Amino acid sequence: MTASSVPGPVAAAAAAPAHAVPAAARVSMALTGALLVGVLTSYGQALPGLSAVANSAGPWFVVAAALCLLAGVRAGRVALPVAMVLGVVLLELMHVGYWAASNLRGYPDSLSITNFWVLMGIPAGMLAGAVAVSLRSRDVRWRGTALGATAAVLIGEGVRALLQVADTTGPVTWVVEIAVGVAVLVVAVLTARTSVGRVLALGTGVLGTVGVLAVYLALGG
Repeated sequence: MTASSVPGPVAAAAAAPAHAVPAAARVSMALTGALLVGVLTSYGQALPGLSAVANSAGPWFVVAAALCLLAGVRAGRVALPVAMVLGVVLLELMHVGYWAASNLRGYPDSLSITNFWVLMGIPAGMLAGAVAVSLRSRDVRWRGTALGATAAVLIGEGVRALLQVADTTGPVTWVVEIAVGVAVLVVAVLTARTSVGRVLALGTGVLGTVGVLAVYLALGG
């Protein structure tokens, strides 16, 4: 008997890869991973070599986008809003993990809705979800734009930190963050393949950097 002659559900199971991970499991891993990242961030702030990195938002954004990909987001109009909501949930779960670990360590922390980072988790999470969906797209223009947005977050935060906090944290972490962002932007431009794609990737990176920097400076994060 061939797979094509087996009844529907059985045939689908036979055709599915043996290593396929159920959607519910992928989402659970992403949610758990977000909590763990928040916990590790709190402990990382106590380590001399990691304190500045643990105090930066760029890595959280990258992790949120990566966890959305782990959860199995797909390209499409219906998938986009779902991924954007998931991105917000993931970033806020990172805040929950950070809050819990910090309080357990004896450093009182709150999850007030007026907290700058809690508020920024909403637009940043939506963008992280959109980036994840765009990276799944078959259209290189969307992938380039997604990478350009990611680069903008890293470069914008790095520039802001050099301007405002480098005196207390040192410049190394922020220079590295900017360098990583520039590298991501270069990859975005080189892999765009078309002139329109390159313009979109570069434009998103440059204009996005200005936007991220402006938000930081205006809101005083």
